[in-house]
Amino acid sequence: MKKKIRVVQYGVGPIGASIARLMRQKASLEIVGAIDKDPAKAGRDLGEVVGAKDAPWGVVISADGDAVFEKPVDAVVHSTSSYLTSVMDQLLACLAAGCCIVSTCEELAYPWRKHPDLSAKLDAAAKEEGVALVGTGVNPGFVMDKLVLTLSAVAQRVDSAKAVRVVDASKRRLPLQKKIGAGMTPEEFSAQVADGVIKHHGLPESIAMVADGLGFTLDDISETIEPVIAVDTVTTEFLEVAAGQVAGVHQIARGSFKGNVKVYMELKMYVGAKEPADTIELKGEPNLSLVIPGGTHGDVATAAVVVNAIPQILAAQSGLRTGRDLPLSFLSASELP
Repeated sequence: MKKKIRVVQYGVGPIGASIARLMRQKASLEIVGAIDKDPAKAGRDLGEVVGAKDAPWGVVISADGDAVFEKPVDAVVHSTSSYLTSVMDQLLACLAAGCCIVSTCEELAYPWRKHPDLSAKLDAAAKEEGVALVGTGVNPGFVMDKLVLTLSAVAQRVDSAKAVRVVDASKRRLPLQKKIGAGMTPEEFSAQVADGVIKHHGLPESIAMVADGLGFTLDDISETIEPVIAVDTVTTEFLEVAAGQVAGVHQIARGSFKGNVKVYMELKMYVGAKEPADTIELKGEPNLSLVIPGGTHGDVATAAVVVNAIPQILAAQSGLRTGRDLPLSFLSASELP
């Protein structure tokens, strides 16, 4: 048997914790370290911090990334921020240590259009070390981009693509409910949108990935963000939203060429959402549609996509990769290295 894949968890927030618990279940993976600068977590056992039933794991969370990389590490699972500018130093340090990276940073999912210089820098650094990195997750990373391109494999011609995602945020974690503005007044919501605080990140990245994958030329990618106003009182595990308050976000992104919309993506993420679902429609030869009733659970699916991508990023060509490049599939708990 080959050695297990030695993995470090970088960032132990709610998503990082979910990823760590899932990695623990995989026979082919061995968690050899964890990094988080939060004083409440650093120095503690990773298993205890993530609430694992089989804790302690004997893996101590470190605030010092350099110390973690003194030992052999194959891959880093990175989950700290949505913004590429905020995580560049973290990513470059992991690459310099000779590690492949799977990150949940939404802007890393398809960064070439928004951050061409940073993308080129990461690509060069990864190639210099002979490793690869990718940004992935459920959205961006799968439902509204990778899955769209996968469905297109049975099309002879695609003229346009549409993806609509309706998410009941009442079943999601508190940080996400806050991120979409649940419980705010419409005025508070508008101010937070203007400040860039309220937003689900990733729709423009998904637009770009789908357009490039389908061979569409775009001259504009636009996005709008509006509140969903609660009609009735909605109570979640964490908060209560009264009628007239904001229940969540309604975002629409369009990729256009000469005024014609080639890629359309719509996200409704709010507490108490009716009939949640993921829907993909391709117009062309033939017309195709795919519906996932109930939708894809974001927190569960994000951890799954990230963990399932670990063997794939290790096998990938060096450099900055995207979901288009990886043949994603399920990593079973019993699969050996």
